[in-house]
Order: sequence, then structure tokens, then C-alpha cells
Amino acid sequence: MIFHFKSKDMRLKNDNQDTICTTTGSMFSLFITISPDDFIKTLILACVGAIVSFLMTVLLKWLYNKFRK
Repeated sequence: MIFHFKSKDMRLKNDNQDTICTTTGSMFSLFITISPDDFIKTLILACVGAIVSFLMTVLLKWLYNKFRK
């Protein structure tokens, strides 16, 4: 945040650089605390979840079209 002093009042300007720095710092601190094994396990579970979600969507569309006729 940057403070600008004009005509005896203080105006607060939101600077995007502060937001980017805070987000980047948080991400780096998470990468340090998460072990590689947990990261790989999370990645595999996310992939399995996406595949199951896609297959259920295809199955439900197929069932809907089959019983609708």
C-alpha cells in the first residue's frame, strides 16, 4: 500500500505489487512445508477425482438419453 499526502489528507492507494508479493510469498512458504510425497499423493488423487467426475458425467448423460426416449 502506498500513502499519498495531498491537501492535508491521507489517501490510500491499493498497489497490485503488494498483492502479488503476498501471494507469491504464501505459495513459496506452502511449497517448503509440503513434502514431495504429499504433493505427489495430492496430484494423483486430483487426477483420479477428475477422471471419476468425467466418467460419471458421461454415464449420467448416457442414462438420461436412454430413458428419455
